[in-house]
Amino acid sequence: MLKDTIKRLEDITRKIETQNPQNKDELIRLLEQLKAEIGTISQDKIDEAKSVTHFAEAAFHEAGRDKKVSELQDLSIDGLEYSVKSFEVSHPKLVQVVNEICVLLARIGI
Repeated sequence: MLKDTIKRLEDITRKIETQNPQNKDELIRLLEQLKAEIGTISQDKIDEAKSVTHFAEAAFHEAGRDKKVSELQDLSIDGLEYSVKSFEVSHPKLVQVVNEICVLLARIGI
C-alpha cells in the first residue's frame, strides 16, 4: 500500500507545472529518499507511516491542481508535518526528507 501511494505521488509530480524544472527534479529525488526511508519502518509503526504517505499524497494532489485552493494546500502540508512528529526520534531521516518536501512545495507556491 505504501509503495502504491509513493507511485501515485511520483505520477502527480510528473504532472506538476513549475517555472523551474529543477524543482520537479528535486521533488522526484526527495520522493526516492522518502521511499527508501519508508522501507526502514518497522511493522509496529506502519499505521503512522500510512498517515505520512496519505498526507503527502494530499499535499502533492493540491500541488498538481489547476485551480489552487490555499486553505487546502495549507491543511495538507500541516497534516503532513503533524503526521511525521511521531517519527522524529525513531526515524530522523524520514522527518528530514518530509520537511525538505514541505519546504520545496512551499518554495514552488504550494
